[in-house]
Order: sequence, then structure tokens, then C-alpha cells
Amino acid sequence: MEKYVIKGGRKLSGVLEIESAKNSVLPIIAASILTSDEVIIKNCPKISDVLTMIKILRSMGVKCCFQDKNLIINPSGLNAYTVPENLGKELRASVCMMGALISRAKKARLSYPGGCDIGLRPIDIHLSCLKELGVNVTEICGEIICSAKKLTGKEIYLDFPSVGATENLMLAAVFAEGKTEIHNPAKEPEIVDLMCFLNAMGAKVYGAGTSIILIEGVKELHGAVYRPMPDRIEAGTYLIAAAITGGEIELRNGRIKNISALVHKLCDNTCKISIKNDIMYLKSGASRKSFSFSTGPYPGFPTDLQPQAMSLACVSSGVSVVTENVFEMRYKHVAELIKMGADITVQGRTAVIKGVDRLNGATVSASDLRGGAALVLAGLSAEGKTVVEEIRYVERGYLDMEKKLTMLGADVKRKG
Repeated sequence: MEKYVIKGGRKLSGVLEIESAKNSVLPIIAASILTSDEVIIKNCPKISDVLTMIKILRSMGVKCCFQDKNLIINPSGLNAYTVPENLGKELRASVCMMGALISRAKKARLSYPGGCDIGLRPIDIHLSCLKELGVNVTEICGEIICSAKKLTGKEIYLDFPSVGATENLMLAAVFAEGKTEIHNPAKEPEIVDLMCFLNAMGAKVYGAGTSIILIEGVKELHGAVYRPMPDRIEAGTYLIAAAITGGEIELRNGRIKNISALVHKLCDNTCKISIKNDIMYLKSGASRKSFSFSTGPYPGFPTDLQPQAMSLACVSSGVSVVTENVFEMRYKHVAELIKMGADITVQGRTAVIKGVDRLNGATVSASDLRGGAALVLAGLSAEGKTVVEEIRYVERGYLDMEKKLTMLGADVKRKG
């Protein structure tokens, strides 16, 4: 079993370059099959979720290989439309293949997607919206079978601004006849990034990041070379790592405007922050003060940063209140933080955290990606040795975390 062994108490200090965003790269990989030409995704991180998406493409006859940090995709040999069940259940983003396959092959077959167990993430919105474009959907024994003789654009209203449903609609509508309008779409920066990638391939997509996305159907797309946006969740995680250890950090290529909700909370926590161009510098304050927040769709506080921010709240003086409005089971890290001496009470979707002077090292286990990252951050600030088990979850979204933390001065070793 792979694990991190952390000796806490060291202040982090140094410079870090942020990787391309996991939540952008995965739908972009799915979108690459919309052409028969070569697609190059620059600075693509070799995290386990990306490697799983590559396996899915290869199972369909698509050629994929890395050249340095660039992922080269040749979709000309696409010869299947089924996402293998064992691979689809490894990550949530496999659902994006549905919209891409419907566009390219007019059919798709997949099992319900997997990923971290952080609550119910139904795909009913995906399916109902695809039906409005003309997709026939059949569900048999846990499999979703989609087919369409013709896709026709229309006005579609999302009941909730679901990121996955918005992505699937964008992918399905690029070849639909006429115009598609998506009302109340997700506004996350990764949605804007997907639009930019599709347009780089010759699509006509407008309005991502606003309340209406307009898609004019085209006949075909061509290859492209594209560098995805930097990972705002990775950037936020390392900012919190510096704050929780009383250190300082310079982030490059962080696109800080995408995590302004976190930046404001770090300032409340007495961190001093300066931004110049695309470089951000954070210096932890002499003391840490409590802060409260509620998660929500962008531009609200990201649910993917809630567990990490909670670790910081655990060692901040006063009482912090966290409300999780996106995923109802995103508090699994709480029991592990309590093992380390945290004072947390959860009632429904609300967690009340009473700050303690310091956490104590313990053996804890990650049960999801961001919760695992929160335990690593807690271990960095804890007294003594912390062992974080099941780091396979953490490695789904963070490239070489132990190496980057070591470079910043932490004592972290990967074992197993």
C-alpha cells in the first residue's frame, strides 16, 4: 500500500509552477475524438486520471503517446463506441466520452461513471438534455446506451449548473444541425477552457462563463495544438500548504483570478498576498484567525478546496463554520482529522471547527482525492509523524506531490 510519511513542523518556502488543470484536461481528451486529425495537448500532467482516460481512448483504437510533457492523440483509428466498464468506473470524467462519442459516432455505450465517493452525482441532467438534442437513451442493467440518427440544436435549460452536463452538451452539440443554446450552464473556468479548445479545432462556441452558451453546429473539426489552463485547485492546495505551515510561497502560472474566493479567505486568515502579472506571492501571518465559508458553483468557494481549507481552519484560532452545498458526503476527511486532534462537529451539511494550537501526527487514510490532500496538509503542520495511507486517491489529481512539497522544504517520503 502506497503511503506518505510526513514529519510535520517545517515551514514551506519556495517557488512552484502550476500544472495544467486536471478538470480541464480530462474533457479536452474526450473532445479530441471529435476530429480524425492529430491533437496535441501541451503540458499534460501524467496523473492517474489522465492515464485512465488514455486507456479508454486506446481501447477504442485511438493512438496516444507522450512526447516529453505533451500528449499526442491520433483519433483517426477510432473503431468502437463503448467505454470499458472497468475503466469507466475508475473516474467520473469518463462520462464526457458520452457526448463526444454521440457527436463522432452517433452512438455511445458506457456504465455509470465512478470516481471519488463524495456523494450522489446523478447523470439524469446529462441524459435529459441529450434527449432534447435527439439522442435516444436506454438504460439496461447499469449500462447507458445512446444512439442518434440526427442531432438537432435547440434551447436547453439546465435545472442546476452541472459542470459535467454542460460539458456533455457542448461536445454533443458541435455537430448538431442549427443552433444550440444552453441556459443556466456551469460557469467554471474549465468550461471556458473547453470552449477555447473546441474553437481551436474549428467549432463555433460562444458565451462560456456566462449565463448562456451558444453553439452553432459545424460539419467537421480539425486537429489542434492546445495548452490547457493551469490547475486552480492545485494552486489553491499549495497556497493553503504554505499558510498552514506558517511559510511563504511564490506561485507561477497560477491564474489566481480563478480562485479569488479562496484568496479572500486566506486574507481573512491573516495571510499577506501580492499579485503581479500571473505570479502570486503569499506570506503567512504571524497568527492564524478563523474564517467561515460555504461552497457553491463558480464563482463561489470551490467544493474541491473545502477539505484543504478545513485543515487550515483546524489550526486557526477561534471558531470556523463550513457549509458544503455541493456534495453531501464530502466530510469523510473529518473523522481522520479528529484522529489528529482536530475539534470538529458535523451536523448535516455544516461543520463547526474550533481551532486548536496544533494537530498531532497520526496514521490516517485518504478516501477521496481532495480529502486525501487535506490530510497531507494537516500532516505538514502536525507535531510528530503522520502517515497518510491510500494515497492512490491523491495521485489521481496531483502530480509528484511529495517531490514538490520536499522542494518547498517539507519532510515527505512516499513509501510502499
